[in-house]
Amino acid sequence: MPQQPPPGWAAAAAEGLVTVAPDAHVHPTAQLVPADRTGRGRRIVVGRGCRVGAFAVLHGGTELGAGAEIGHGCVVGEPETGYALRAHHPGTGAVTRIAAGAVLRAGAIAYAGVEVGPRTTIGHHTLLRTGVAVGEDSQIGHHLTVERGVRIGSGVRCSPGSHLTAEMRIGDGAFIGAGVRTINDKRLIWRDPAREVPLAPPRVETGAKVGTGAVLLAGTVIGAGALVGAGSVVTRDIAPGTVAYGSPARVQDGGRP
Repeated sequence: MPQQPPPGWAAAAAEGLVTVAPDAHVHPTAQLVPADRTGRGRRIVVGRGCRVGAFAVLHGGTELGAGAEIGHGCVVGEPETGYALRAHHPGTGAVTRIAAGAVLRAGAIAYAGVEVGPRTTIGHHTLLRTGVAVGEDSQIGHHLTVERGVRIGSGVRCSPGSHLTAEMRIGDGAFIGAGVRTINDKRLIWRDPAREVPLAPPRVETGAKVGTGAVLLAGTVIGAGALVGAGSVVTRDIAPGTVAYGSPARVQDGGRP
């Protein structure tokens, strides 16, 4: 028998701020926060067959596609406040889409403006910052930090414990090992407008693989189909279809993935 939405949701429904499909399962402790920090309310949609776990929080603008699952303690659509990526943010909400069949496991956080594609899984306690987009059929492991504006393609595997720096791009079918670190600032300058230069996130192209514990420095490109060995420090571009490893990483003669 379908579980009815919590009693506190009825008022939001009466105001047109939430729509819950009849067969959706919403835990009684799940919470709604329709208004952002500026006071603007945004509609929340819980689609057919969705499941929303205990103590999950859905902010205004959240849209859950059919069969999406939001685990216990997840936060979806929270507006960002404070200083980030060289700007101050006042807590303005945005549409946050968790597509059909996608899963956010317990404790995951998806800020406002995030898009998670169909059948993609976001692991336990992983953080997706404002404006992150993940394609379909991808698996983002647990305890990742995915910074503002990152774009991750379809069919991507990101293993646990990695840090993906702001505005990074990861192509379809790529593989990111555990504990990978990425850098987008060559000079490590913070809050000094007179000296700041444009950020330069690394890029991982289609089908490339980055081994566990690797570090990708600012502006580097891992070419399509390339393989970066575990523990490598990438200081320059890695050509498509090659194998590179070491500190600094160097392409190995005749090496193929």
